[in-house]
Amino acid sequence: MSEEHYYLELCENPVQFENASSVNNVFFDEANKQVFAVRSGGATGVVVKGPEDKSSVAFRMDDKGEVKCIKFSIGNKILAVQRTPKSVDFINFIPDYPHLEFSQECKMKNASILGFCWTNWNEIVFITDQGIEFYQVLPDKRSLKLLKSQSINVNWYMYCPETAVILLSTTFQGNVLQPFAFKSGTMSKMSKFEIELPVVPKPAKLNLSERDIAVANIYGQLYVMYLKHHSRTTDSPCAEVILYQLPREGSCKKTNVLKLNTTGKFALNVVDNLVVVHHQSTQTSIIFDIKLREPDCALNVHQPVLPPRSIHPYRIPLTGIGYLELLYVCTLIDSSSWSVFQPDIIISASEGYQWYLQVKLPPTVNLLQDKGKLIDFLLRRRDCKMVILSVCSQMLNGEDKGSLPVVATVFDKLNQVFKEYLEAEQTYTVAMESGPSRGSTARERPVRTQAVIDQSDMYTHVLSSFTEKKDVSHKFIIAVLMEYIRSLNQVQITVQHYLYELVIKTLVHHSLFYMLHQFLQYHVLSDSKPLACLLLSLEGTYPAAHQLSLDMLKRLSTANDEIVEVLLSKQQVLGALRFIRSVGGNDNISARKFLDAALQTADQMLFYTIFRFFEQRNLRLRGSPSFNPGEHCEEHVVYFKQVFGEQALMKQATV
Repeated sequence: MSEEHYYLELCENPVQFENASSVNNVFFDEANKQVFAVRSGGATGVVVKGPEDKSSVAFRMDDKGEVKCIKFSIGNKILAVQRTPKSVDFINFIPDYPHLEFSQECKMKNASILGFCWTNWNEIVFITDQGIEFYQVLPDKRSLKLLKSQSINVNWYMYCPETAVILLSTTFQGNVLQPFAFKSGTMSKMSKFEIELPVVPKPAKLNLSERDIAVANIYGQLYVMYLKHHSRTTDSPCAEVILYQLPREGSCKKTNVLKLNTTGKFALNVVDNLVVVHHQSTQTSIIFDIKLREPDCALNVHQPVLPPRSIHPYRIPLTGIGYLELLYVCTLIDSSSWSVFQPDIIISASEGYQWYLQVKLPPTVNLLQDKGKLIDFLLRRRDCKMVILSVCSQMLNGEDKGSLPVVATVFDKLNQVFKEYLEAEQTYTVAMESGPSRGSTARERPVRTQAVIDQSDMYTHVLSSFTEKKDVSHKFIIAVLMEYIRSLNQVQITVQHYLYELVIKTLVHHSLFYMLHQFLQYHVLSDSKPLACLLLSLEGTYPAAHQLSLDMLKRLSTANDEIVEVLLSKQQVLGALRFIRSVGGNDNISARKFLDAALQTADQMLFYTIFRFFEQRNLRLRGSPSFNPGEHCEEHVVYFKQVFGEQALMKQATV
């Protein structure tokens, strides 16, 4: 298969640990993303590998029985180990603290501990079959303090470390879920909800299995994902994933249905806010984006975004043999040695690898033909900028060239995101300048994600090279440029002058002077000093550009100096003087600049007129027609005397 076939891959630098053949047990800590490889015999040896080398730890502890669960608190400060159904042991890893074990039994009589979760560096929750117990660990006293407990029958539990929410399965069928949220020493009971189980023929009853439930954070919201297997007797035997949104306050509600269009064994991951569903029997995976709506489906019912594909094969080096190629990870997902963890982790205990699942965006470009839908999909992904720009280039070139309405749709989508970022940045700036108001929370500066495609990005990576294409009609090139400018204007983003320059250069290159004149006359191209200067440079090719430039500078009203320079460069000295007098700036202009320009014309009468004007200005402002030394006009006075005689100099008025 070519590289373009795969849109899912395993990370290049996985966490490696001792494989299952050399250890007794392998545990995964979802909060710290750490793998614990535990070897028993005499003393218990533990090797902990995390996503970064600095989080790797190796140590030994007394062998007090089989390890059922082992996890570090956040920051590797305290180790918790469960060996029995009744208690959890703790070891301090804080520097300068005694490296001694201490233990805590669960408070509820006859209860068995199902597991535990760290919610902070010194806060831990025991989950028992009779409820939950929330403790604060006191490492200096080597003891625990019960903060809160709740009695409830528990079948199994799930934990989402991103949101510090624990989900408990209750009732006989296990389909009533009770969530609890934890934050800074507090435990909050959230609204319980019921998972709707498939209908099965009587007298059979179906229980909710933890294998069919996953908890994940998608687009900043907490969701419970239920893998629903329909019975073969129903009209639609295909499986589906039901999403329940779980708010901090208020009731949980069913929000999305993901259609899998097949049956069998599945596993779930969430990568870059995409729900990834792995199908074992076909050895393929499919992805869903819950923010993409299907036009022909009911609200919030989703089909896969892309066709099913395998995960890119991963090659594991084997000493002295070469490589073992894992053709597809999910063939082993339901076996004893492979596990999937939320949000994006796949572990092979047998091979000793922990991978992060990743989405490859470039292959999606050719798999999703609808350009509008493709851009919507890409804009929500992390590393999307260069892929989006490549889509834009592809859309304007070659066989994949899109129609103008498609191009317009893509530009509008990109500029809407750009506008939203600019508005957020402006709101933040205003808030910072005005200072904090009473009772308001501190504002965070908006993050410029890769989805923000600005004018510089489009100019550099797409439009500048597009205008140089020989195999694209100039009409289409100009139409695309004007469409991008229209899109910017539509969301009230100021168009940068280099885009207008690109339009002008394209028009001039194809000798479309009439169209250029029309664009300028009807202000399709906004006035600016750089644009006026560009027009001046085009005078040799298009003589009318000089006057168009001058008109533009006059309209700007802040470009008086530029207009004077333009007129003087054209030896229109009297025109420059008349202009500067019309705007009331003649008292501040440089006499030397105008006298130099008059000299260069070799027109003696023009020089006389300009010289006399400045003599009169000097007399009016200072009471003397003479030039001050700081004006550096000595050579001009000498020239005037030589040509017109000293008697022609204006005399100082006598009282």
